[in-house]
Amino acid sequence: MSKQLYTLEYPVRCSPTILYEFLATSNGLGEWFAENVDERNGRFYFGWNGSYEEAEVVEQEEERLIRFHWAGSPKNEYFEFRIDKSEITNQTILVITDFAEKRDIKDQSQLWDYQVKELFHRLGN
Repeated sequence: MSKQLYTLEYPVRCSPTILYEFLATSNGLGEWFAENVDERNGRFYFGWNGSYEEAEVVEQEEERLIRFHWAGSPKNEYFEFRIDKSEITNQTILVITDFAEKRDIKDQSQLWDYQVKELFHRLGN
């Protein structure tokens, strides 16, 4: 069964520069996304409960976007952090794009909500 693309949006009260550091560096990601994060040559190693998952950075635009591809996943699947600005309110918006089985999207979305809540705590939101 193929996974489906889904997108989540979160308004953030901080500058895109600061937010990007939390999304695109091993130190920043280690604050909220995984227990341990190492980065070597464009590959990130995310550790949870003693096991590691490897992801390669496949696209990156400073202060705007970072896209990761999990090792062993189909080529067309990825997860992405994008920083947008609302044209109306000028507010920073974190847009997360990911893939999941249709029946798992709700659970995966709740997991992202939890992770982003931790990110906001670190950002002082």
